[in-house]
Amino acid sequence: MTKRIYNFSSGPAVMPMAVLKEAREAMLSLGESGIGILEHSHRGKAFLNVYHETVALFREVGRIPDNYEILFLQGGASTQFFMLPMNLLAKDQTADYLVTGSWSEKALAEAKRYGNTHVACTSKDRNFCYIPKTQTYSARPAYVHFTSNNTIFGTEFFEEPKVPEGVPLICDASSDIFSRPLDIKRYAVIYAGAQKNLGPSGTTLVIIRKDLIERGPKDLPTMLQYRTHAANESMYNTCPTFGIFVMGLVMKWIKSQGGVVAMETRNRAKAEKLYAHLDSSDLFKGTADDDSRSRMNVTFVTGREDLDNEFVTFAEKHGLDGLKGHRSVGGMRASLYNAFPTEGVDALIDAMKRFETQHP
Repeated sequence: MTKRIYNFSSGPAVMPMAVLKEAREAMLSLGESGIGILEHSHRGKAFLNVYHETVALFREVGRIPDNYEILFLQGGASTQFFMLPMNLLAKDQTADYLVTGSWSEKALAEAKRYGNTHVACTSKDRNFCYIPKTQTYSARPAYVHFTSNNTIFGTEFFEEPKVPEGVPLICDASSDIFSRPLDIKRYAVIYAGAQKNLGPSGTTLVIIRKDLIERGPKDLPTMLQYRTHAANESMYNTCPTFGIFVMGLVMKWIKSQGGVVAMETRNRAKAEKLYAHLDSSDLFKGTADDDSRSRMNVTFVTGREDLDNEFVTFAEKHGLDGLKGHRSVGGMRASLYNAFPTEGVDALIDAMKRFETQHP
């Protein structure tokens, strides 16, 4: 097998080796079926067993109560940006958005197509380098939406924003879902693209409280109604079978590692080690405010674009890939999702130290 290198990509991102190995075997034959997972009918018994096991694992590992539906959809989180307001925001209602990065800006723009919107807080004044401490909500918001982790700008909410009593809280958790425990009961909807912490790209997880499902207008396109997918176990059309299978393997892996509590301990340690080096470095500096620093995406710069580019090239030569930062921030971005190994953080710090000696 080709030698594996450290993958710091923000997504599609690193996956557990155990999951990759099991998926490789299943592509040839799912269990003893003689048919690969990519070839099984989504209506067949073999895949239905996979589906029900995956749902059960999500409920167990994520502690998802029975009054929430678990949906496996397509179109990424970007489709949820408009599917949510289509179903949950009437034209005469107002939805409140916490705008802390590019993805929440895009979610806000889509919501404006369907009803009124209100920006409860924003950190755009400083290029989204911090999480606002307070929010100002509208009189009667239909829901409050926030993005829990901002991959581009390296900031993260470490606790849910406080919302008015009875107002549904909706979260785009694409890049930090199950990296730490979540109190699902505090949310009305949580959604996430799979390609960072859950599995392969092409599958979207939606966890939605069942009482909200019927709120959506019934004249929406069939595939854009939550009730359609809830009533058909996400199989109204051909579902992303391989993605669902791999997501089940990832949940099994998280469980084997000690669950989301263990994930949080490990993720905290990885991030703190890298931030500690950034804080001590004379060359590299983090871009996010100290109290808003993401544990999933560590963004940093040298202060010179030419040196940033030189370090990215240097890192690639030493088996560290995917470090180039987003153009909105520049510099570097190290994504440390659940499956990213501690050894990779050590390798990055070592590379940074060697580069620093060459650029005193």
